[in-house]
Amino acid sequence: MNPSYRWALASVSLSMLLASLGTSIANVGLPAMATAFDASFAEVQSIVLVYLMVITVTVVGVGRLADLTGRRRLLLIGIGLFTVASGLCAIAPTLRMLVALRAVQGLGAAIMMALSMAALPKARIGSAMGLLGTMSAAGTALGPALGGMLIAEFGWPSIFLISIPIGIAALLLAYCFLPADSVRSKPASSAPPKIPRAGLAMNVLVTAVVMATLVIGPFYLAGELALDAAAIGLVMSCGPIVSVLTGVPAGRLVDRVGTHQVTIAGLIGMACGAAGLAMTSASLGVAGYIAPLVILTAGYALFQAANNTAVMSAVADEQRGAASGILTLSRNLGLISGTCVMGLVFTVGGMHLAFAFAALLILAAMAIAQGRGHSFSNRVD
Repeated sequence: MNPSYRWALASVSLSMLLASLGTSIANVGLPAMATAFDASFAEVQSIVLVYLMVITVTVVGVGRLADLTGRRRLLLIGIGLFTVASGLCAIAPTLRMLVALRAVQGLGAAIMMALSMAALPKARIGSAMGLLGTMSAAGTALGPALGGMLIAEFGWPSIFLISIPIGIAALLLAYCFLPADSVRSKPASSAPPKIPRAGLAMNVLVTAVVMATLVIGPFYLAGELALDAAAIGLVMSCGPIVSVLTGVPAGRLVDRVGTHQVTIAGLIGMACGAAGLAMTSASLGVAGYIAPLVILTAGYALFQAANNTAVMSAVADEQRGAASGILTLSRNLGLISGTCVMGLVFTVGGMHLAFAFAALLILAAMAIAQGRGHSFSNRVD
């Protein structure tokens, strides 16, 4: 891996970090912003929701636009848009203005999420996907803790200001080291990319299960194990931390042995972890929850690196932006359905039924993976 490629990888990694940090760091600031703007919880909740909604609605479109107009150029615009919007969010005079600026920030995040996976060449793509998964998890894990410290010391505007130096670094690195957009002899096709539907279906199922750990876990830890808020936060951080530690090794494993084997291994780990959560009891204490959570999350890191690599390797170069956008959309749909469906199952039958259902979802994903067969089992060059 030459130095230029390393710096280019660093630029898209910072872009992915910014996009995920933009979601997680805002959540912890909602109480402070409700006080500052004299608003209700429902009103300030729109600060988070509008960001997610804009990403979901626009991520496929910006990916296709990048294929037509140039991925490097649009990624630079996305990073700049996000960075400028972050600074303006910090000085927003009203809640309505802040929500509007968060929508702009969400558009920048959609561009970064769609193009971080598409801007790099296919060489060593497994390792790159593993690193991007790590940075996404790092943003999710870092947001609440970093946001809490910043608000305590400097107030809520600081959770937006912190993105400015990261954004400037990502912009400079991308400008200097990302490969220039190739000059095509004919215009890129505007038709939808032909990508593996199996990969998208599995992505929805798997991310729904991951979301269940974030939605259901706090209620179990507070209710059955009687943990306080600080302890719950520490336990909940175990999942993202495992993702951070296993993302890069998972990507390297994909480059060595192929996507199919790693996909199956990841799904087996997730199924075991979900089954462990379904069978745990309060008598086992916190360890009885953390151990299967770690197994589930490590399995997810394997799956994510392998599945993303399989999908992105299968599409034509001129349609990788659109494919990346569709892949990100499938992840968002999984997160949304995980919140709704898994939350409903938990309400009806408790945590054990919810994670038993989660294990069935993973088995369904495994059946899809087997059906996909060995199409992507060859080593990625």
